[in-house]
Amino acid sequence: MACESCAASLKPGFDFSMAFQPIYDAVSERVWGYEALVRGVSGEGASEILSKISPEQRYRFDQDCRVKAIELASRLFPSGEDLKLSINFMPNAVYEPAACLRATLRAAARCSFPTSSIMFEFTENEEVTDTVHLTNIITEYRRHGFTTAIDDFGAGHAGLGLLVEFQPDLIKIDMLLVRGVDTSPARRAVVTGIVAIAEELGITVLAEGVETEAEFLFLKAVGIRLFQGYWFAEPAFEQLPHVAPSTVRRMMLSASARSRN
Repeated sequence: MACESCAASLKPGFDFSMAFQPIYDAVSERVWGYEALVRGVSGEGASEILSKISPEQRYRFDQDCRVKAIELASRLFPSGEDLKLSINFMPNAVYEPAACLRATLRAAARCSFPTSSIMFEFTENEEVTDTVHLTNIITEYRRHGFTTAIDDFGAGHAGLGLLVEFQPDLIKIDMLLVRGVDTSPARRAVVTGIVAIAEELGITVLAEGVETEAEFLFLKAVGIRLFQGYWFAEPAFEQLPHVAPSTVRRMMLSASARSRN
């Protein structure tokens, strides 16, 4: 039985699909997982799709996005590889955490996709007015073995205040802090501080929106392990973009050599 509030939500009057962007682990030199990004069936961007969603549709849309991501990932992910599937969700679209997870759990069971391979990330750009409710969501998700993450950390509502209320498994440093971090003293100071706080709290840090070797070199040097951005691969519509570990490793060694000269 689905959550009654979600079941009563209106279904969007259009189809959509997903693109996938890799998350790279620079320490183990392998792809750690893929983020599922909503797209139109002709590849239209997320902003265009989200602009079509009315308040009456957002609950059903949130559920349908989860199911679509799991269905596609179950077909695309190589068998036997330990990869995470990162799915965005809307905290304000969750009425009752356990009930609203039923469609997700059914999809995972139907597709034989392990719940331990799913990471749910919520953006702090969506204002969360009830932190107790959010904490209950995170607690329920962890009970089912899901990894939890804050997306766009440092660029939206609350920021560090969210870490006081609860600690997710992972935070994704927003690209506005990453962009030009190698040449900006202010960005370097903020990012270094976030990494130190996360380490103290036992939270993994991911840098998103990495576009240059210089950005990557600084971020790796301050202790960040996970990376996402065009420097590694752009999102690919209904497929997994290729990231060659040997190629990335050569770029890393080249960047490190230049930094020492």
